Amino acid sequence: MKTKTQSSKTSGSSKSSTRSAKNSKETLEDIFEETLKDIYWAEKHLTKALTKMSKAAYNEELRDAFDTHLEETEMQIGKLEKCFELLGKKPVAKKCEAMEGLIKEGEEQIEEHEEGHARDAALIGAAQKVEHYEISAYGTLRTMANVLGMTQCAELLEEIKDEEAETDVKLTELAEKINLLACEVDEEEV
Repeated sequence: MKTKTQSSKTSGSSKSSTRSAKNSKETLEDIFEETLKDIYWAEKHLTKALTKMSKAAYNEELRDAFDTHLEETEMQIGKLEKCFELLGKKPVAKKCEAMEGLIKEGEEQIEEHEEGHARDAALIGAAQKVEHYEISAYGTLRTMANVLGMTQCAELLEEIKDEEAETDVKLTELAEKINLLACEVDEEEV
């Protein structure tokens, strides 16, 4: 049972956190800009990871898919820079902890598995996690841009989101082939 003093403290702290949120100077535009910086960092660092994943890929189609996505990612970086320009801001990257973790996971797949179809399957899994993160991030940014009336920026972000979704579909198609190849190798070893 709460005493009168405990009850006052609880309700007082609740009021003060509500009040501080109302008095916050942070706006949706601030959140949008911070999220844009975050994905900008993510894309720039993904270019390095895609190069490593391409070199590690055993299957030529997968290697080509990583190389193609690297080219797309470089173009996406240009689109993000255009968004910064539309905001009247200099493109600045803010470390993206989520992407750093996803990239590290991809690197672990390379280190932990021997070259072959099974490692390719693991690489596809790691790459699709990245794609899903990016699809979500770009959808969020696009929605914010629409609400803020940043139509050109919203269109650029939608284009990038669609490109990420197309890459995810391509990776799924490759996974279906490569997973079967990995199973065939497993059966041969039995």
